[in-house]
Amino acid sequence: MSTTPVVKISNYNVDFWVDGAWYPAVIDMNFQIEPGKTLAIVGESGSGKSSSAMGLMGLLAPNARTSGRVEVKGVDMLSASKQKVQSFRGKEVAYIFQEPMTALNPVYTIGFQIIETLRLHLSLSPKAAKIRAIELLAMVGIPNPDVSIDKYPHQLSGGQKQRAMIAVALACDPALLIADEPTTALDVTVQAEILDLMRDLRHKLNSAILLITHDMGVVADMADDILVMKDGLTVEYDTADNIFNRPKHPYTQELLAAVPKLGSVPMRKLSVPAKTEPVLSLKDVVVEYPKRGRIPAFVAADQITFDIFPGEILGLVGESGSGKTTVGRAAIGLIPVKSGSISVVGKEIGNAKGKDLNSIRRHTGIVFQDPASSLNPRLPIGESIGEPIFLAGIAKGDELNVMVEELLDKVELPRSYRNRYPHELSGGQRQRVGIARALALNPDILIADEPTSALDVSIQARFLDLLQDLQGKLNFACLFISHDIAVVEILSHRIAVMQHGKLVEIGPRDQILNNPTQLYTKNLLAAVPVPNPAEQKKRREARAKLLAAAGK
Repeated sequence: MSTTPVVKISNYNVDFWVDGAWYPAVIDMNFQIEPGKTLAIVGESGSGKSSSAMGLMGLLAPNARTSGRVEVKGVDMLSASKQKVQSFRGKEVAYIFQEPMTALNPVYTIGFQIIETLRLHLSLSPKAAKIRAIELLAMVGIPNPDVSIDKYPHQLSGGQKQRAMIAVALACDPALLIADEPTTALDVTVQAEILDLMRDLRHKLNSAILLITHDMGVVADMADDILVMKDGLTVEYDTADNIFNRPKHPYTQELLAAVPKLGSVPMRKLSVPAKTEPVLSLKDVVVEYPKRGRIPAFVAADQITFDIFPGEILGLVGESGSGKTTVGRAAIGLIPVKSGSISVVGKEIGNAKGKDLNSIRRHTGIVFQDPASSLNPRLPIGESIGEPIFLAGIAKGDELNVMVEELLDKVELPRSYRNRYPHELSGGQRQRVGIARALALNPDILIADEPTSALDVSIQARFLDLLQDLQGKLNFACLFISHDIAVVEILSHRIAVMQHGKLVEIGPRDQILNNPTQLYTKNLLAAVPVPNPAEQKKRREARAKLLAAAGK
């Protein structure tokens, strides 16, 4: 097999023109990826990881400029014609974007978007393209692919949207796959399957992979080489073995120290008085989505019962589409329930309307999974953060400005960012804005739906410390929905596990993680990647044996 690099980058720079000056995003970058190899680019949010990849594909905004040389299969992408670059996109070079909701076209079905790619580059007939599209959806683990092919992006869960995006990227068997946070919205079992899929693509087609991620467990599972970025600069570039076991640069050492490791966190004790009333109580809750066109009605949450007490964090885990987000949204009245009861601070939310519902919601806060679609793109982030405070009549004018600045401080964003718009921030920075907005009214119960999924490990570690600190001061309860079980371990007092809309297991954190009673929970824990290449290889092999024994 050829060892000629699929991609070779030399003296590569990316700058953005902002307010009359050029700001560097990528400075003098150099690397290469040989066929069948994976290079992971890691670093904090805003370090230039995504900008470097977007520039490679010619997808940067008009206010950007690039210089240097970026060769893909011998073609310099920076000097090539637009037609040449466009012919490479999707066929020779495929891109898995960080936020599938903004990357997928909302007015077309996912099947149409896959078929369009196939017919454009491979000249397949409509019938053959549809058959291949269904195969791709099945390959990436989307349930009922022959039905799901006719669904629109908004009809899929966050993880299912990401899988659809991956199906589009894999359609033409690309020579170079750029995966920008490809498993951000995926639960650990599907993440393991997607990584296996990417690994198979690399081996079968001898493809090169450029992996951009903040999940060091994924890096340990996939990467041959690692490039560490900070403020646009390459601070370290070495093999995965050397980076994980013998890091040289202090920043790399800090980055690895911030990675949560499953099984390394002592239990946080929670003392709940016997007579304490729960802040959030669900009893036999059923949520059903009605029939829409050819999509039949289905039960997304079935007979869900649990309580969350003051100062308690309940971690809710499970596969994508298991109903986790549905339960979280129902808990604060964002979607109706078919039967059962939900109460917040003792007040029934199921039948509340108008002013009563608004009064109950003042006790709640929610951090949504997709920061790009949950923030108003027309409002500066300062107004987005201050809006709940203003509408609640708590403050206005200078007093409101002070409160917004204090919230920005809490989530570690510069106060000057209050005048920026969401599209001017990185994915992780937008998520921090969502967190600040959720905490604006000092809620009794915080619904956190994948709040750390877009955060790099160092910012994630500071956010988890922040959440624990704020909870200690304010004593709010929290329903923490996440696919990152290592993060759930850090925060949770109890853990609930969902599968196919049902609550299959709930109990104290240590009992669920160390002595699970359900096979599904055992498979979930076996799929968690760890930030150690040698140990992760053993875990991957052990998981394969577990699945083989279960007949999967």
